[in-house]
Amino acid sequence: MITDRPILSVIMPCYNEAATLPDILAKVWSVNIDKEIIAVDDHSSDDTLAILQAAAADNPRLKVISHPVNSGKGAAVRSGIAHARGQITIIQDADLEYDPGDYYGLVQPIIDGRVDVVYGSRFMGSHTGMYFWNAIGNKALTFLTNFLFNCWISDMETCYKAMRTEIIRSLDLESSDFRLEPEITAKVLRRGHRIYEVPVSYLGRTYEEGKKMKPSQGFYAIFALVKYRLWP
Repeated sequence: MITDRPILSVIMPCYNEAATLPDILAKVWSVNIDKEIIAVDDHSSDDTLAILQAAAADNPRLKVISHPVNSGKGAAVRSGIAHARGQITIIQDADLEYDPGDYYGLVQPIIDGRVDVVYGSRFMGSHTGMYFWNAIGNKALTFLTNFLFNCWISDMETCYKAMRTEIIRSLDLESSDFRLEPEITAKVLRRGHRIYEVPVSYLGRTYEEGKKMKPSQGFYAIFALVKYRLWP
């Protein structure tokens, strides 16, 4: 049984990611930071859960949570937060769009005591596979965030949101779907935390390869930003 508290908790929501899961797990483990992975299978219909369970059988630093029904990325992240033991928590998608090698830059400003919240901006780093309208939609949502909360960030929708675990747990998140991203940002800013950005690399999947935001999700994100600006 592990009793020490790791530096980093990596929350990995998973839904039908059997094809990329072995690679992303290997990439996360290769990062030389004391860490745990909390993988949450959101009732996948492929071999995702079996792969996670096999990997966890040989590694006590990997905790697997299984949802009995598909509940959405936000619900998976919330399940992971409830079990996080690390000093810092970061969210890691189970595909290969984001590179865990960027953890060092994300975690160091928090370890140094400079800030408590760090975002990895795709627009400050190298990227490919990003579609024009997806980028424009992201820019619009980020602009609205800056306008509503009097801040200046470049990538509100980034997956790579790292912060002290007590902060993310104190946000009392409620979103079950992709509205989780604006909810996290809005609540972080409402509580007076500064968001420090560092560049990260991004290799986006195509529409054929998987889950891109739909235009309707953009409207939901707008409503979420306004909601959490007006109400705590």
